[in-house]
Amino acid sequence: MITRRTALGLLAASPLAATPLSKALAADYPARPVKWVVGYPPGGATDILARLIGQRLSEKLGQQFVVENKPGAGNNIATESVINAEPDGYTLQLVNPANYINASLYKNLKFNFVNDIAPVASFQRVPNVMTVNKDVPAKNVAEFIEYVKANPGKVNMASSGNGTSVHLSGEMFMAMTGCKMQHVPYRGAAPAITDMLAGQVQVIFDNMPSIIQHIRSGSLRAIGVTTTERSPQLPDVQPIAVTVKGYEASALFGMGAPKNTPKEIIAKLNAEVNAVLKEPDMAKRLVELGGEPRVQTPEAFGEEIKAETEKWKKVVDFAGLKVE
Repeated sequence: MITRRTALGLLAASPLAATPLSKALAADYPARPVKWVVGYPPGGATDILARLIGQRLSEKLGQQFVVENKPGAGNNIATESVINAEPDGYTLQLVNPANYINASLYKNLKFNFVNDIAPVASFQRVPNVMTVNKDVPAKNVAEFIEYVKANPGKVNMASSGNGTSVHLSGEMFMAMTGCKMQHVPYRGAAPAITDMLAGQVQVIFDNMPSIIQHIRSGSLRAIGVTTTERSPQLPDVQPIAVTVKGYEASALFGMGAPKNTPKEIIAKLNAEVNAVLKEPDMAKRLVELGGEPRVQTPEAFGEEIKAETEKWKKVVDFAGLKVE
């Protein structure tokens, strides 16, 4: 018995993929709401990007792009649900750094992200921001290192979950500086920031989109960015690498679909996303959130996914991390 999923997979893999049938699928797409899976609760960087871009796609294509928050297992629950979905363009994933990191961090994954996801479009690359609550006296990275070493066992480092770039950026900082901090993982950036504001945790290396408004309001204080250059959005904040030589980390976001999604649907989504990214208001908003739009082909985004996976593997190995 040939199921709809099997038929779509055969169609996408066939040399005859560019048939009138596949073109008709793309021409009519989307004919119903599209589910866009985010591996974190509302309020974090991935959720912000999905809702921002999803709203414009809904308006342009006449069908709702419905964000479904599916947190848990360091983003793996969300990823596995997309990989196992019908490859028909109606289930998508907000691709984020955890997808690249988990390939080497988790020993027993039931999927291979590089092989099992179809790259659709990239959105932006942003720095993470080393941010402290107002009770921490340190005003820069050097002072923070001194503060941690003078207060052993008293500094808690929040993250948006095990295996996220937020977590790994902090682990790399500890490994390269000798600072000992207690890692406190949350189910997303929003609850982590809530506890940061309350003073229950002292530092986070968060993705810029979810932390920058708190920095601008003065409720939290940025002391370093994880890229080797200053961010135009935080021009007064030095790169961590000024103090910790060789330190670098950044977060790449985009859209993915299940493997074997018809190429015509991927091409249509890529064109629509790129058109949205080029809109002046959207480009301005993405820059405000920390990174310029990245208009690329699916193939170019796929190459970046491979490169990011290799980059974060080095960080995982450097920090000596593994999750069963």
